[in-house]
Amino acid sequence: MSVTYNYGTGRRKSAVARVFIKPGKGDITVNDKPIDVFFSRETGRMVVRQPLELTETAGKFDIMVNVSGGGESGQAGAVRH
Repeated sequence: MSVTYNYGTGRRKSAVARVFIKPGKGDITVNDKPIDVFFSRETGRMVVRQPLELTETAGKFDIMVNVSGGGESGQAGAVRH
């Protein structure tokens, strides 16, 4: 059985994020690193998790992100968009 990912692109300032989402247990990886390792500041992690908490879907999806360009704040915003 193949796993279906849904895909979206987000941009903020000069950062670009490609986000792949599938049903799962809530794992978030950014550039092949856990979110807590990639975003060193709590603010960045909070920005990324906001849409999931707002829709009460935190822990229901696995998210894989490829992000490039910009700084940490811009990258977090690109993932959120």
